[in-house]
Amino acid sequence: MLSVKSPSIFLILAALFLSACSTNKYAATEKIYKLKAKDFSKIISSTPPEGQLYDSVEATNQTWVGSVNFGIRKPNFVIIHHTAQDSLEQTIKTFHSTRAATSAHYVISRDGKVVHMVNDYLRANHAGVSKWGKDTDLNSSSIGIELDNNGLTDPWPDAQINSLIKLLATLKKTYNIPTANFIGHADIAPGRKNDPKNFPWKKLADKGFGFWYDDILKNPPVDFNTEMALKYIGYNTTNLPAAIEAFKIHFIQSDITKTLTPVDILVLYNVYMKY
Repeated sequence: MLSVKSPSIFLILAALFLSACSTNKYAATEKIYKLKAKDFSKIISSTPPEGQLYDSVEATNQTWVGSVNFGIRKPNFVIIHHTAQDSLEQTIKTFHSTRAATSAHYVISRDGKVVHMVNDYLRANHAGVSKWGKDTDLNSSSIGIELDNNGLTDPWPDAQINSLIKLLATLKKTYNIPTANFIGHADIAPGRKNDPKNFPWKKLADKGFGFWYDDILKNPPVDFNTEMALKYIGYNTTNLPAAIEAFKIHFIQSDITKTLTPVDILVLYNVYMKY
């Protein structure tokens, strides 16, 4: 038996410790994450909440009495993006840049690896200026998933989509996210974003994540209002051509011009009826 006083033991333990530290190339950024999370925990746990009492009310006329009935805000949407970058590592580097100031809750690589980067209950900076229905702050109400894809020529590998479907199943069950609320970046930011492009939305819809149109399409009534239908689904129709383009990026794909063809109207009516 080796003596615990032997210098070699301490050298070996020191080497193992340094080796373990050196294998985590994200140690520095994880430290920053923990520090920020700690700061948030201080804000949440402070009583009374700092700066949340009404300034217009006299200090002697306001008080704090904590309720026992509360919980953590939970996400209600999932927004799917493509990274428009060339590798998983490049995207992680971008999400570690304070200058870029962007992030997502998850990134899924081409080979199906899932990287979780922001706690689901926290607000990631993935949606930007966006709107869906009456929700104008999708960052606060959604989970953002970035798919490693350059947005130009990259295919959508089975490994990546299969991992995505497994992740979506977990998120839907955990947070009780409605089927209709699995959408794309282009949907919530018409005219500003076009991702994910050429995406297999039907495959997701077949699994219960978002809607897709039926194989047999019925003619809409003569008074069918396409703009109102787009708005009812959730699209921001302030810029109607952009909203049409966003709808077609999601549901048509082969033609993403900013006007609705007779076939597009059939698809729109079919999708509208599912909402």
